[in-house]
Amino acid sequence: MNATVANPQDKLYIRKPIPVAERKRVIGMHVPREGEDGLFSQSWFPIALSDEVPVGGIIGRDFLDGRVVIYRGVDGVARIQSAYCPHIGADLAVGTVVENRVQCAFHKWEYDENGMCVKTGAGFPPPANACLYTFPVTERFGIIYVFNGHEPLWQLPDFEYADDELVASPFTSELYNCDPWIFASNTPDTQHISVVHGFRFKADDPSKTCEWEDWGFRMKIDAWHQDNEELAWEAGIYGSSIFLQQGMTDGWWLGIAAGFSMPRPGNHVVYISALVRNVEMEGGKTIQERLDYGKMLLARTAAEDKPILDSIHHRVGFLTKADTALGKYFRFLQNYPRAHPSADFIR
Repeated sequence: MNATVANPQDKLYIRKPIPVAERKRVIGMHVPREGEDGLFSQSWFPIALSDEVPVGGIIGRDFLDGRVVIYRGVDGVARIQSAYCPHIGADLAVGTVVENRVQCAFHKWEYDENGMCVKTGAGFPPPANACLYTFPVTERFGIIYVFNGHEPLWQLPDFEYADDELVASPFTSELYNCDPWIFASNTPDTQHISVVHGFRFKADDPSKTCEWEDWGFRMKIDAWHQDNEELAWEAGIYGSSIFLQQGMTDGWWLGIAAGFSMPRPGNHVVYISALVRNVEMEGGKTIQERLDYGKMLLARTAAEDKPILDSIHHRVGFLTKADTALGKYFRFLQNYPRAHPSADFIR
């Protein structure tokens, strides 16, 4: 018989041992890995902080299973294209930006904002089909995002306040050794939110409040956190790689825009922006005090997750009643669109 305990999480369930010879590991639904069968989630992925790409700047980044360049022309617009020049294959990241074009360092071929070759260093007309793959790009919260696909299937969701009413403080995490959707699945995993991050929910499991949409879900979190901070948040996951959270934290509004990048299969970096209202004082805290708290909270949460995610051998096995929302998210991922239209260009 189980002893009576004050905290249900301390309860032990004594069970008759299953003979070792009869034990089997149950593997439930299969969630596709990024890169499995050469395909990747058609989601928005963060790829750079805005201040990493000034006007006239160009950088190279690993993306999916290849490489892209991110550059900003004189018009101030960030663009992302396949990295390898179709002439000989030079990496355009070592080239330069000319007006709103990318110039290859090797033979001075230039590619416009649509990825078309419009000039060669020798002055000869460029081959008719010489072009780069040009990705959909959006830039918000101090972060540059790229979409895996010809056209975005959905747009980044909005906060309850307009972007120009908010102050953002973006930063990045260390590299995580797992696919981005694995980190994203922590949000509907409310057991994890409680036992790893110390949330004490005021009422029912927040997963019961999930509102599902075509491209993700939102749920309400009313809880106390580790230092007894009172939280009234809405948190959501969109696609396989975007997390948004907003709401009141001890009497002041905090927003979190986080995205899980896709530099290569089995790895990701978290791009995070803490956002607060652009009002001098709220909840007794200045803008900088609110931003500092938000960044501390995010960094602490990421640090609590990192050793788990870096070592996880992710398999969907036994799911319990407490995993209802988590199981639904795994099914969402099973059916999520996957493709790789840029494969011939970026590899």
